[in-house]
Amino acid sequence: MCMDTPSPQRPLWKVIFLSPDEPRLRAGWRLLLQTLLLIFFMFCVGIPFALLALGGLPFDTAADDWLMFANQVAETFAVGVSVFLARRFLDRRSFVSLGLHLDLRALLDLVAGILITFVMMGLIALLEWRMGWLTVEGFAWETESLPAVLLSTAFILLTFVLVGWNEELLSRGYHLQTIASGTNRTLGVVLSSGIFGALHLANPHASWMSTLGIFLAGLFLAYGYLRTGRLWLSIGLHIGWNFFEGVVFGFPVSGMEFYRLMRVAVRGPDLWTGGYFGPEAGLVLLPALALGALLIYGYTRLAAKWSSPEE
Repeated sequence: MCMDTPSPQRPLWKVIFLSPDEPRLRAGWRLLLQTLLLIFFMFCVGIPFALLALGGLPFDTAADDWLMFANQVAETFAVGVSVFLARRFLDRRSFVSLGLHLDLRALLDLVAGILITFVMMGLIALLEWRMGWLTVEGFAWETESLPAVLLSTAFILLTFVLVGWNEELLSRGYHLQTIASGTNRTLGVVLSSGIFGALHLANPHASWMSTLGIFLAGLFLAYGYLRTGRLWLSIGLHIGWNFFEGVVFGFPVSGMEFYRLMRVAVRGPDLWTGGYFGPEAGLVLLPALALGALLIYGYTRLAAKWSSPEE
């Protein structure tokens, strides 16, 4: 009988830096390098875009909204290029394999995500109104011309499209999936949602409650990815969340004020309403997340039946 010869022990540097199952860096190093690439590209393009934005504001857009748009354009480049390079040369995977296949299902997921968040934000507004915490003070078209309203609304919608794409590509795309590749899916979801919450700590009026709320929102957005294996539903959820929360129903969006179609005053307890940060920092977020999760489950069940061949 011949005994198997034990394989030689891996050098320490390989144990530290290289994945044990394929020739690429460990997940932690890949995350670090992608982050450094992101910072580098943001520095290269972010400052010029900010200076260009300050040079002249189009139509009657508020300076903060225009700066936000310029920042998102710069971030689209920085996030996109850093993730593409990391996927191609560090992960040895394609960019599309993050869950970005383009087909009819992608469009359906995107639209479904937007509609789901309309219902969620509508529920939050209804609950606060019924509790006497929310008062409608007016509408944009009462003081602005219709073309101005449409132009401003389209501009801020485009901004939120970029926000949804950038943050989902980074958080549910690269962060979640890279962490999961080095550990497991559960840790990928939890840790990427924790990073997502931490990234919003610099927002105005941020607190431990807002960070917890953004963490829960990260879990919710990750659920959309887990149910489909794609990013499009999560991107739609993110776009719709910001647009309906801020523009349609007039709440602060993660501590920031944007152009609003409906002007509201919220005077309820901060513990429930989230105060100046908005609903993400309040307990009113919880029933909306529960409803949203049920709608995601129902939509993905129906979508799976539509896409599966008849028996």
